[in-house]
Amino acid sequence: MIGYMKARLYSNQKIRLPDGSIISIVIWIAESSEERPHGFKYRLNFSSSDGETLVRYDNERGKGDHKHIGEKQTKYKFKDVDKLLEDFWHDVDNILEQTEND
Repeated sequence: MIGYMKARLYSNQKIRLPDGSIISIVIWIAESSEERPHGFKYRLNFSSSDGETLVRYDNERGKGDHKHIGEKQTKYKFKDVDKLLEDFWHDVDNILEQTEND
């Protein structure tokens, strides 16, 4: 099939928090490409209990590495998987802290 790459699952986690919000982390090791020179395909998502995206990091085809905080989308500079996870959890913690303080 043209356009599809062989990939190996690196991480697939889903966490449901007590308030019903969901954290999903899916990372694939794939072949390096011009669009993904680091060789990872990923989607890290934190959504509210009603499905609203609060934080999402992904690198869907055609958009490259980027992140969403609410409805705001910005480019993301991918360094490595450890940094990706650290940055994602940092943003999740910030959202959770804001929620606690509201």
